[in-house]
This record gives sequence, structure tokens and C-alpha cells, in this order.
Amino acid sequence: GDRGQGPARRGTLARRMIRALAVAALLLPSLVWAGEADVIGATVEHRKGRIYDFDVTVRSKDTGWERYADMIQVLGPAGNVLGTRVLEHPHDTEQPFTRDVYGVEIPRGIGEVTIRARFKPVGFDGSVLKVKLPD
Repeated sequence: GDRGQGPARRGTLARRMIRALAVAALLLPSLVWAGEADVIGATVEHRKGRIYDFDVTVRSKDTGWERYADMIQVLGPAGNVLGTRVLEHPHDTEQPFTRDVYGVEIPRGIGEVTIRARFKPVGFDGSVLKVKLPD
């Protein structure tokens, strides 16, 4: 028998379930928000006039030529593409990686841009990064 152990066992099971749910709750945001190619960092320099240079850091789940981060884009507030860097090869042995998107002309009146990365063949599914432009 189980005589005398019922409530203690239920308490132990309840504690285990609570711990498992707590761990799941901690992990869930990273699982939900992480895509195949996430922009995790960027620096921006004002070159001259309305021209800006970006160094963008991407974390992607590259596995070779069929599945890799193949593009970085700088977008205006309306979602219009202001700058693009095509990535010519997978970065499966270099994670995360940083690439430049230089010479991006930003129209007057825009103070913040969004940077995103595309993953072949999935598309733009990862985390984006909003970046304020320096003066």
C-alpha cells in the first residue's frame, strides 16, 4: 500500500509540476520570439548629409546552402526598404555574425529605422531591431 503517502505524494507531484511550468514560462519567450534569423545588435554612424553606415549583428540557424540568413534590410517607418545587404553564403560556423550595410540614404524627417534579416527559404520571420539615428 499507499496508505499514509497519498497527500505527501500529491504535494510532491504538485511541486514538480509548478517547477516544470516555471521553467517552461522562462523558456517560452525565447522560443516564441526567436526566428530563423534574428537581428540582435546594430551600430550606426552618420557619414555625411543623409548617408548612414550600419554594422548589423545577426544570429541565425544556418545549416548550409539550403538554409541560411541571406539578406539584411534597413527599413523606414512605413516599411519601405532603404538599404539592403545580400549575404552570399551561409554562416553556420560563425554565430552570431556582423555584416555592414553602408551608404544607406535616409530621407529627411526619419529619426529611427528598423533592421531585419531574411532566412532562406523561410523569409523575414525573426526578431527585428529598431535603431535611432545619430545627428
